Amino acid sequence: MTKEQALNEVAKRIGACEKCKFEPNQNPVPGEGNPDAQIIFVGEAPGKKENETGRPFVGAAGKFLAEMLNSIGLEREDVFIANCLKYQPPGNRDPLPEEIAFQLPFLKKQIAIIRPKLICFLGRHALHALLPDETRPISVLHGVLIWQQQLSAISRQQSAMPEAESSKLTAGRQAYLPLYHPAAALYNGGMRQTLLDDFAKIPGYMDEIYERHGSK
Repeated sequence: MTKEQALNEVAKRIGACEKCKFEPNQNPVPGEGNPDAQIIFVGEAPGKKENETGRPFVGAAGKFLAEMLNSIGLEREDVFIANCLKYQPPGNRDPLPEEIAFQLPFLKKQIAIIRPKLICFLGRHALHALLPDETRPISVLHGVLIWQQQLSAISRQQSAMPEAESSKLTAGRQAYLPLYHPAAALYNGGMRQTLLDDFAKIPGYMDEIYERHGSK
């Protein structure tokens, strides 16, 4: 099975997960991008536009994300973009910890299939969902490359993909980059330059990652 086929299978399971939905007839937002992406961007949860289209980051925050990608010579098609939650929470509120825990195995499976060199967190929820032992706030960690042995084991509490419990999702050391969520720049103009500055570090970080892994 190719990576694309495997990702399509995960997307089908997301679409079939009735317990993941907050309202009837919600559209799933599995994620999209290059199955062979070297970089994955992980957000928190879909918003109104994402629920309408079934695609991640298509609203104003998505436009800014595309602009930041372009600033370092990348297009959306070069990377993979997904969220911790695959359905929009009611009222566009922040996702609850138990909601993230239930749906997170889908994202971890996507990461396991793609095997990216770098995982970029867009916002604190994504950071603490995938690195639950990291206690430092994103205000301290943004723009700082983090190395970990692998993604933490999936919690034993109820989840949407229990069979993923025992799978090792990332062999060796994995690089992570916490970033502020692009939406932050929409509400705080000063955050825009901070995000652009942090994005500008990505090419250099990728060189460091390739050097450590010994290949591109």
